[in-house]
Amino acid sequence: MIGRQAGRVALALLLVALGYGLSFVVPAPSRAPARSVAPDAAASRPGTVASGGADPVAADTVHFDPGAAQLASIRVEVAALAPVPLGEPLHARLAYDENRTVRLGVPIAGRVAALRRQAGDAVRAGEELMSVDAPDLAAAVADRDKAGAEEVRRRLAFERAQRLVDVGVLPRRELESAQAEAESARAELARAQHRLRHLSPGEDDPAVYRLRSPVDGVIAERRVNPGAEVRPDGADPLFVITDPTRLWVMIDLPERELALVRTGQRTLVRADAWPNERFVATIERIAAAVDPGTRRVQVRALLDNPGRRLKPEMYVQVILLPDQGQQAVRLPNAALVTQGLYSYVFVEGPPGFFRRRKVTLGAQDRTHAFVTEGVAAGEFVVTTGALLLNSELASLVR
Repeated sequence: MIGRQAGRVALALLLVALGYGLSFVVPAPSRAPARSVAPDAAASRPGTVASGGADPVAADTVHFDPGAAQLASIRVEVAALAPVPLGEPLHARLAYDENRTVRLGVPIAGRVAALRRQAGDAVRAGEELMSVDAPDLAAAVADRDKAGAEEVRRRLAFERAQRLVDVGVLPRRELESAQAEAESARAELARAQHRLRHLSPGEDDPAVYRLRSPVDGVIAERRVNPGAEVRPDGADPLFVITDPTRLWVMIDLPERELALVRTGQRTLVRADAWPNERFVATIERIAAAVDPGTRRVQVRALLDNPGRRLKPEMYVQVILLPDQGQQAVRLPNAALVTQGLYSYVFVEGPPGFFRRRKVTLGAQDRTHAFVTEGVAAGEFVVTTGALLLNSELASLVR
């Protein structure tokens, strides 16, 4: 009974609805409109993506109009090739080339009378550096003169004795004695002459010693003043003369990297005084033992320094280069933008258009990266402001 009544009610309601012309429609789910930027509009406003429709490459390009404030924070440099290093830069120190360096003292005691050259002066071999009043030098000159006179007297006595022996007047015993005395006088004269050979006594005053440069070069150090007392047993040299166009690079090589170096290998030297330049050096000596205190091997490289911009005792960094000479585009680390596992750079095309490009790194140190794929030499790469461009790009494509 109850079921019949419910069926009648439902049928009545259906007839009423059909009589009034009612209809029931299920609404479709709502959808937010997709954001798109027309190419012309994007290229006309600063800080927009030049999308070019569905082109995925153009979607990675940011454009700024000339005069946009963002351009002041962007720096672009030309990509250049450089040798790929074998590993991290090594610590090193510049030193005099000891094969072209002399350290001078005096062979006789005295007082400095005059200084002829100063530190930094270029000198030629044989030039006088200073003069010294040396009483002992006068005594040495006197000894030479006495030895010369004695040698003449003894030689003449020997010649006279020989003539007397020949005529039978003098016994041969006397001749042998005169010969021994003549040879002794000759040896004493040679000793006195040898003592004066490197003392350079003055022609006008035999008591003045003149210190002269034995080589061509530049006076790197002068450790003597006028009037100072000098001695041959001094602890420090009075003058250091060197050729500053050749330097030694003393490299502290960790023993784990010993297999990476060999004699004749080229290296690059980087100094804080010249951060944007690299100087070429060649390894010429590798120590025979490891320092037990530092666990490092002393490696010496020879560096040409024709402009004399690098100075001895500078601290530098050395980059080892492979034998095959592999090259890649060298960029500062500030040019890289890292997202996940990939690295990107921004390359400028037409003025004001910056395209993000994925790159492959061959090596990277604390300051620079070496790109093997993604950028070619001669392209204009953003080295300052890459993070700004990446943020701008991220905000525009959302």
